[in-house]
Amino acid sequence: MSSEGKRSGTARREIAGVGETEGHRYLDGQLLIAMPVMGDPRFERSVIYLCAHSAEGAMGIIVNRPAGSIDFPGLLVQLDIIKKADQIKLPENAETLKVLKGGPVETGRGFVLHSSDFFIQDATLRIDHEICLTATVDILKAIAKGSGPKHAILALGYAGWAAGQLESEIQDNGWLHCDADSDLIFGSDIEEKYSRALRKIGIDVGMLSNEAGHA
Repeated sequence: MSSEGKRSGTARREIAGVGETEGHRYLDGQLLIAMPVMGDPRFERSVIYLCAHSAEGAMGIIVNRPAGSIDFPGLLVQLDIIKKADQIKLPENAETLKVLKGGPVETGRGFVLHSSDFFIQDATLRIDHEICLTATVDILKAIAKGSGPKHAILALGYAGWAAGQLESEIQDNGWLHCDADSDLIFGSDIEEKYSRALRKIGIDVGMLSNEAGHA
């Protein structure tokens, strides 16, 4: 994998419309599954939901790496969205919302992957008919009030690729890819997501080798 610096130069543009270039198959809306040959500890056994992929590069969110001791209610307090005493009044989906390490780029910035039943005009990117991405504090406020999406995960940071970089990594056997599903993305069994993603394409985790393969 390339350095974090190379990654950080991508995915800073508007990503609406990605994947529509004629003659190319882009993978936005799919899952990337890290292969053992990856060799980068930041992405070992990672499952990444690709939010955007075009000739200009790609951007995705790791969906199976917990953010350690950070929890959503505590983050709301830290951001002054709620007061500490109000944590006990949060709706259940806010109390249980998972906070993940979304990738090594812009780790201080939050990205919410969520179900398509919630949409903020000019702020939410609809990736497919089931999944959207919103990166403004308004969605955090909505979740805290109980008016947010039914399903969501909050990721700190993202993974980014320069033009042609992801294609090269796939060709070098770094990634498999497969269709995404909301149950896998939003599921609470974070530790099982890697093996579950592999099973979607008929692979047992114990069978993995360093040989190439595309889903």
